[in-house]
Amino acid sequence: MKKIFIITGEYSGDMHAGRVAEILKQKNPDIEIEGIGGENLKKAGAKIYCDHSKMSGFGFSIKMALDHIALEKKVADYLLNSYKPDLVLLIDYGTFNLRVAKRLKGSGIKVFHYIPPQVWASRKWRIKGIKKYVDEVLCIFPFEIEMYQKEGINVHYCGHPLIKQLPEKADREQFFAKHGLDTTRPLVSIFPGSRTIELRFLANTFIKSAKQLQKKHPEIQFCISHAPNLSDDIFDKYINGTDFKVIKGENQALLSISDSLILASGTVALEAALYQIPMIIGYKGPWILYLAYLMVRCIKKVSLPNIITGEDIVPELIQAKFNTENICYETEKNLYNKEYRIGFISALGKVKEKLSDKYSAEEAANEIIKTL
Repeated sequence: MKKIFIITGEYSGDMHAGRVAEILKQKNPDIEIEGIGGENLKKAGAKIYCDHSKMSGFGFSIKMALDHIALEKKVADYLLNSYKPDLVLLIDYGTFNLRVAKRLKGSGIKVFHYIPPQVWASRKWRIKGIKKYVDEVLCIFPFEIEMYQKEGINVHYCGHPLIKQLPEKADREQFFAKHGLDTTRPLVSIFPGSRTIELRFLANTFIKSAKQLQKKHPEIQFCISHAPNLSDDIFDKYINGTDFKVIKGENQALLSISDSLILASGTVALEAALYQIPMIIGYKGPWILYLAYLMVRCIKKVSLPNIITGEDIVPELIQAKFNTENICYETEKNLYNKEYRIGFISALGKVKEKLSDKYSAEEAANEIIKTL
């Protein structure tokens, strides 16, 4: 019996892990799978070593960093001395996963990295660690293939998982009826992120902007997306003082039926682009970290729709530009400037054209089975 250990760090990684694990089990029911993840990985038949909530909550304090290192060591020790898998599948979450991979070097355990670190965007030196500690990269963007091949890294292009996994648009009337929304009024949805650090720096400005917009345009209705991996206690702490409707666990349905979106930077922007929903991207963090980021970035764009197309399709309100005035201005354009809105929606259609129609999770599973 072959054994696989899968490591995810947050909700999106768990979704991808669940798909891969499900296909692995279908193709070979005797494969034993264990890992760090959540409900998606568990439903696919994997044994959960620990919940990934222990990882997605990490921020920038010294205590959290030390906890992160302790967990990394604990996982590596378990893999080397107790579980002894044939293959470890790292999914996204580059910093933690590469450090685990480093600890496994020389053990004979195969290490694959699905959805590898975006070294083309920042901290390009990380590719050296990938070359040293990862046996095969399962990449999701077509432009990554040449980069890895050039470095002599074994790479397989799987295609982006969202192309096959993203659900069809939800039924707008049914969704609105379910949540007590008015189909005759525009809906703007806010996605403040899936990490505590994002809520801390983004939520207040997002909500303040929504209140200003609603005061000027009473017809606008707002919803706030509650990431499933965040507890109610943590989430409520940052959205107190607002009566906006909060919807938990229906991220993609909410994205698909909104008229405009206010988003934290991340994969959610690509999901929104594939649904062709006008949006703005907002992001802010501690200035010292932002200045450090400017020193290590390789490209100036931050949102995936802009990176994939090479165009400035989505407004990016980063750091100093992240304020209520800019958020309100861009959202008003998305809703009320018809010519701009039509052009925006059309431009978002280019994103899917750039990506492969491969079934990413199956490609990844097939590579794993071939190696085993």
